[in-house]
Amino acid sequence: MRRFLKLLCVLGTVLPLPLYAQSTINDVSWLSGCWQAVGGDAGSEEHWLTPAGGSMLGIARTVHGGKTVAYEYMRIHEEKNALIFTAKPSGKAEASFLLLSLDKQKVVFENLRPEFPQRVIYHLQDNGNLLGRIEGRLQDLDKGINFPMHKVSCTGK
Repeated sequence: MRRFLKLLCVLGTVLPLPLYAQSTINDVSWLSGCWQAVGGDAGSEEHWLTPAGGSMLGIARTVHGGKTVAYEYMRIHEEKNALIFTAKPSGKAEASFLLLSLDKQKVVFENLRPEFPQRVIYHLQDNGNLLGRIEGRLQDLDKGINFPMHKVSCTGK
């Protein structure tokens, strides 16, 4: 086992990084702006600041029956030639997810921890809508939850 680990360390210093590992925060700038949940109560939305200082900051709120029932603080940041998505959902521990894949309109972050979710996905669709998705294993079953959103003005009205 030690030989295998040593070999992995040596290969990691010799082989080039995958293209997505060389990504910068500007590669996900399409996520910036204000997004309203499709079919959600008024005020159910997600906001992302434009990239600056190697990071993007986001916040989300879910409203049901006129009351906030969930919220989340989020950050995507550059660290050691990679992008990391960190989320702090209402009342839960912070979790970080490493960039798994990235193209012009879709980003996938992954953390193979035992808790759900293991993947966080954002996909800017051709019609301009945003599909947020979390997925992974929950109670030995594959599960995915979609969060469809459309872009709205960030005026605060």
